[in-house]
Amino acid sequence: MDSLSASNGSFTLDLFKKLNESLKGKNIFFSPWSISSALAMTYVGAKGNTATQMAEVVKVLYFDIISLTFILDSISLYYYLKFILYTVETIKLKQSTSILLKWKMFMHSKPLAVLPWNKNTILLLLKGKIQNLLPKGAVDPNTALVLVNAIYFKGKWEKRFLNENTSENPFRLSKTKTKPVQMMFLKDTFPICYLETMKVKIAELPYVNNDLSMLILLPDDIEDKSTGLEQDHILLSARPRAHQSYIVLCR
Repeated sequence: MDSLSASNGSFTLDLFKKLNESLKGKNIFFSPWSISSALAMTYVGAKGNTATQMAEVVKVLYFDIISLTFILDSISLYYYLKFILYTVETIKLKQSTSILLKWKMFMHSKPLAVLPWNKNTILLLLKGKIQNLLPKGAVDPNTALVLVNAIYFKGKWEKRFLNENTSENPFRLSKTKTKPVQMMFLKDTFPICYLETMKVKIAELPYVNNDLSMLILLPDDIEDKSTGLEQDHILLSARPRAHQSYIVLCR
């Protein structure tokens, strides 16, 4: 897990920097795990120059994701991981096809679903949580295979925020710009740490069962037109300590 965390963390920072080039000052929401696992599976079927170039990015992730499948099996009561290979209805693949054999090796010989691509199949597998997985026209007559990766998460806080404590407050977008938003309020004890070199506080808000947490980064102040978090690398090596704090979150 440490190896996967390190390699996926490096991948995440590189991807964030790339996305931020065209989205400066805007909100960026993405799932590094979804993207890296999809790339790792695509790497299994790549050949030649494409495989060589992809290996530079995903080879380490590929081997770490293999080991992670065993770990996820042990906690499948709470988390659900499923890799599906879809084919358009005009394409028929035999289970002996080389690309399928490689994917079976990737999944430790577990059964790999190869299903016809259609909207009803997608809604069934995603349990109706995500209605429009791909934009209209994404699958055309030239499409042979579709590798689908989606993430849906809805968790409960270990320490709940009460609805009656929600109120409208100004949220700072930059040094000079604010926006009124609905904020939740809670006074309790949470693990926090402070990174002196970055002048940023980090608070950890765990979800029920303490398997997952939300990390909130709050800069001491904003000195320019940025959000105050424009650092290329964030070192989260500081040891958290218990501290009673006021936590305000945007709803």
